[in-house]
Amino acid sequence: MESLPILDQSQVAAARRQAAALAKRVGFGEEDAGRVALVASELAGNILRHAIPRDAGPRHAPGGTGEILLGTVEEDGIEAVEMIALDRGRGMDNISACLEDGFSTAGTPGTGLGAVRRQSDLFDIHSTPGQGTAVLARLRRDRGTVPPAPLRHGTVSLPKPGEEVCGDGWALRTEGEHWLLLVADGLGHGPQAAEASLEAVRRFRQADPAEDLASVLRRLHDGLRHTRGAAVSVARGALPFGETPGQVTYGGVGNVAGLILDGHKPRHMVSHNGTLGHTASRFQATPYPCPRDALVVLHSDGIATSWKLDHLPGITRRHPTLIAGVIYRDAARGRDDATVAVLAPGRAEMPA
Repeated sequence: MESLPILDQSQVAAARRQAAALAKRVGFGEEDAGRVALVASELAGNILRHAIPRDAGPRHAPGGTGEILLGTVEEDGIEAVEMIALDRGRGMDNISACLEDGFSTAGTPGTGLGAVRRQSDLFDIHSTPGQGTAVLARLRRDRGTVPPAPLRHGTVSLPKPGEEVCGDGWALRTEGEHWLLLVADGLGHGPQAAEASLEAVRRFRQADPAEDLASVLRRLHDGLRHTRGAAVSVARGALPFGETPGQVTYGGVGNVAGLILDGHKPRHMVSHNGTLGHTASRFQATPYPCPRDALVVLHSDGIATSWKLDHLPGITRRHPTLIAGVIYRDAARGRDDATVAVLAPGRAEMPA
């Protein structure tokens, strides 16, 4: 995933080109790549019209007033391009009205968000007056409705500004009746950190899904000894959600945070000191109560731990990818790799 800052009209055009190029790289035909380009252009233009203050100046950077996160995801074996438009602008008083063609507060034809919704296979939006707007658009290589699932997930993962590779890694497994989620933060940043986190992901995918999480962490510790090492957290539950009704099991070593978000109240799960592959002496898995409508969030230390969502009414009912994007927007430190993974029970999103 990459961040595209939107400050002026040239960056709108650049976002369009980069999104179309990404679509073609993953096998989109001309028509579908054109849909991707249109959505990128509309999202970037919307940021430019509504979210950038006149005095933003040249200091704007990713994580600032407005940006588009661009990447790919795979759904049922089909590649999709995903865009998350984030800003801290004026927000919307009436989202439904803003999605209607012909509605505009900036003297434009008012077709932007409506066009984005029509062209997307998955679309979601959250906006709070005075706090900003977040828009999720996912476009599949072959158009089709995203099937419902008992577990929804979303991840934002970006490298430290100036780095080409992200030193964080993540993986989600669903095996039988269980799900397992991992976030790994390779020590430092750059290629060697990425090597450590990728090795953690590889060995995690090989683990028995029924194995005790403390044993999984020990195996990862042994397997990362030849690398720089990593902070790692792992959570496990049962489909549709809790490992037993209302429960999630969690284990972590290092500073990857794990939280259960019940409503707007985050409850931190406990990780132990150390770095897998180097110095780790305590491997422990702990069960936590987890209501079926709660969220599970894991994030690396590129995200500040003081984030809250209670000033954003309705955000916890949005798609997990949109939630991850908002947490990144509001809490990214801007000086490290940043990864946020969110799990939620399955339920219908805003239809595209």
